[in-house]
Amino acid sequence: MRRLYTLLLYLALPWVSLLVALRGLRDRDYWRGWHTRFGFGPTPAPGGIWVHAVSVGEVQAAAVLIEALRARAPASVITLSCATPTARARGRALLPGLDVRYAPYDLPGSVRRCLRSLAPRMLIVLETELWPNLLHQAQCAGVPVLIASARVSERSARIYRRLPGLLRAALAADVWVGAQTEVDARRFAALGVPAARLCVVGNLKFDRALPPGLLLRGRQLRTRYAAGRPVWVAGSTHTGEQPIVLDAHALLLAQQPQALLILAPRHPQRFSAAAAAIGAHGFGWLARSGGAASGDYQVLLLDTLGELSDFYAAADVAFVGGSLTPVGGHNLLEPAALGLPVLSGPANFNSPEVARALARQGALTIVQDAAGLAAALARLLADPDARTQQGAAGRAAVEANRGALERLLALIDQLPARNGA
Repeated sequence: MRRLYTLLLYLALPWVSLLVALRGLRDRDYWRGWHTRFGFGPTPAPGGIWVHAVSVGEVQAAAVLIEALRARAPASVITLSCATPTARARGRALLPGLDVRYAPYDLPGSVRRCLRSLAPRMLIVLETELWPNLLHQAQCAGVPVLIASARVSERSARIYRRLPGLLRAALAADVWVGAQTEVDARRFAALGVPAARLCVVGNLKFDRALPPGLLLRGRQLRTRYAAGRPVWVAGSTHTGEQPIVLDAHALLLAQQPQALLILAPRHPQRFSAAAAAIGAHGFGWLARSGGAASGDYQVLLLDTLGELSDFYAAADVAFVGGSLTPVGGHNLLEPAALGLPVLSGPANFNSPEVARALARQGALTIVQDAAGLAAALARLLADPDARTQQGAAGRAAVEANRGALERLLALIDQLPARNGA
């Protein structure tokens, strides 16, 4: 089964390469470091740690773990790999001086080259990164693998169970799992991970501390762009959500004429489409990249990278995107940790436990459409006490679920050295 999977990947490779090349016409970061996708790249001192996290949310969680590992052993060589230019840029911003590169494609040769170059003593992958050739080649190289803050959906688990030749041997051989929940642990056990190498650690994303200076930067942005105005952020939005968000803002302005929407598309390639959508709705708008605030504007387009947290800190209410379309939702914890009331659509299947934890505390409001979003915004922006209460509930939910980092570090201490040495 793994050979068939590999054959399909080789057949898809020309099309994947063409897609990356075309995306690079708009964003040169797709081209920079392309060779690392085939396992080439700098060769650090052997015996380090390879950490893999696919996108921005996982990179931010990985940064929490990497900072702790660095604090324990400052001389440790750590390499962070990821899948997208946005994730790579975020990793470099959070972890200055760290080797942050694109992960190799899950092809035997690419993975072997990367493992041979890095010669790590262990591989740590975040959350859902179950790549058959990566796990198999790590097993062949004698590199123990830890799936940290691990989760697997029922749908994915069902597919893996139907294809036992894809992952079962590698999971049973040399993989340790620190699962997010008991449900995830049971699913990994059903996929072949022995009980002795499986435990529940929780969700590492709850352990991320607020970056230094974040609240100050938020106050400064509020003064610059929205002094005296009610402000809400629509963070990590996708193309299908932007008309819904902008429709909601139009409805909100009928009740709160001074309200400002900070619209933050998920990916840079969506900035132009977002600008066009704002203009089509007839709003006055300003781009963050455009410099000083001037004129009459109802929307600020956040068309820069790495600043979403700062703008959450400048806002009264946050809507987290990827949830009004079947994307699966994005990071609800970032605004919750800041004490903001959090709004979301119903599609939070990427991190259902996070959504449930916030909802149980009364920190999360689920909306279905533009009218529901506008109504929730109008209610919260008109009621400071309700905002304070819901924001405090979000902070409490985050605090109540911390501790995954400590448990993961204890699990890492139990991993054997490479090749059982």
